[in-house]
Amino acid sequence: MKIALFGSTGRVGSVVFQQVKSVHEVNRLIRSETDREACSNDIVGDVLNEEDVMRTIEGCDTVISCLNTDKNDVLTRSMPNLLKAMRYHGVKRIITCGTAGILQSRKDSAVFRFQSSESKRRSTTAAEDHLRAYFILKASEMDWTIVCPTYLPDGERLGIYRTEKEVLPPEGKSISMYDTGDFIYQQLEDDRYIRTRVGICY
Repeated sequence: MKIALFGSTGRVGSVVFQQVKSVHEVNRLIRSETDREACSNDIVGDVLNEEDVMRTIEGCDTVISCLNTDKNDVLTRSMPNLLKAMRYHGVKRIITCGTAGILQSRKDSAVFRFQSSESKRRSTTAAEDHLRAYFILKASEMDWTIVCPTYLPDGERLGIYRTEKEVLPPEGKSISMYDTGDFIYQQLEDDRYIRTRVGICY
């Protein structure tokens, strides 16, 4: 399998990259020459540049995106580029890293978690960017999975955690970047969560 990987130098993305590169061929979009590694096909560019995204997804079977949000709506603005390139190259599967804020509230399923008392974050900017990206994916024809971790310390790799479709498991407080990255990697061979958001926590 050949994987197009975005956000591979971030905390979760770097964990995914270490897993993927040991088994699969990888096309990575990176921002700087200093991020290059000999074990993958690295394309220096910008996820907001359509041509760079096209080159990254060319020849791949699956897309994994661990892009971080920012104050410039990078997730919302980049998702159309990813989907356009996937359609052009005939790729259907995409796995992304979201946030627990865009899961449904357990107490009130009519609202998202970041809109409810379950969320402790004061700023909703990041969750709103993730939410718009989710809506774009949901409206697409792709076989998507959004992995939605709660509080994400570096932590350690425990290998034991809980997951639940569309909501965060009860009393979920945290999940390490290592277990989150491992779970994202596992979705390459797991079709139970296609077209769903998945809450993950200890």
